[in-house]
Amino acid sequence: MGDNYFCSARFLTRPFAGSENPMNREANPVVLPENSYAAPEEKSSCADAGLVQLNDEESRAGLLIINADDWGLDRGTTDRIFQPALRKTVSSVSAMVFMEDSERAAAMARESRVDAGLHLNLTTPFSASNCPARLAERQQEITACLRRNSVSRVVFHPRLVRSFQYVVEAQLEEFRRLFAAAPERIDGHHHMHLCSNVVFGGLLPPGVFVRRNFSFLPGEKSPWNRFYRKIVDSALAKRHRMADYLFSLPPLAPHSRLERIFSLANAYTVEVETHPARSDEYAFLMGDEILRLTESVKVARGYAIHSTLNPRTSGRS
Repeated sequence: MGDNYFCSARFLTRPFAGSENPMNREANPVVLPENSYAAPEEKSSCADAGLVQLNDEESRAGLLIINADDWGLDRGTTDRIFQPALRKTVSSVSAMVFMEDSERAAAMARESRVDAGLHLNLTTPFSASNCPARLAERQQEITACLRRNSVSRVVFHPRLVRSFQYVVEAQLEEFRRLFAAAPERIDGHHHMHLCSNVVFGGLLPPGVFVRRNFSFLPGEKSPWNRFYRKIVDSALAKRHRMADYLFSLPPLAPHSRLERIFSLANAYTVEVETHPARSDEYAFLMGDEILRLTESVKVARGYAIHSTLNPRTSGRS
């Protein structure tokens, strides 16, 4: 559910294994403006499944994407996400497959035109009754490795190459079955799509949109941490497109934090990750404060990427 695990992706001769506060989840340094917002724009989300095409006006301005993770994890989580999606305070969702509510959630997304991408799961046991036993075993093998320590996400594991290939491809195929289309964007449960075996094994289909590392304020991370994550994002940019910045919705206080993050959408594509299953985030998405904060910010209709910025250079220090 949460992203309480540090996951980067590359085996280095001297791997970075710096300390990580699981509640401080931003990466990619950025200086946030103190104020100012984009011009007013009608807010809309819950578009057709798949990526949303931008019109000429949208492609010349920034966008705010509020993406809800864990769609299909279980019935309660799906229902919690669905309410802000209907309210259009969530732009898109990341869908899990082989979970107990995956079938129903996929049907809901297709019927209600909720924009869904694949939420690649390498760390939470599959709970659907149709999950093959072999797939569950391979996933457990990967989970044990990735959760061993923070360096495990960094190191490439040759003996697990086939397991990673099998587990990733099985989820891609199941998404195609559930949504009658291949996923056009992919992120990861606990951000494990950024581990070395996935990124440097080339397991994500080329051309799909992929979630980058978290962005952060100057001084929040060490120079080694920034350098390391920049390597990962540079590797992703060779095969995929990404948002310019990525932030976690919490912490919700002080409000000035979200004001400054949202104001970046004046000129950049900013993705904000949320987990509405958490009571505080659900209350915020269903309350009045988010409406005030997004009065002058263009909220994406589904998951849309700014077409004029270079993903290799945006979000950098």
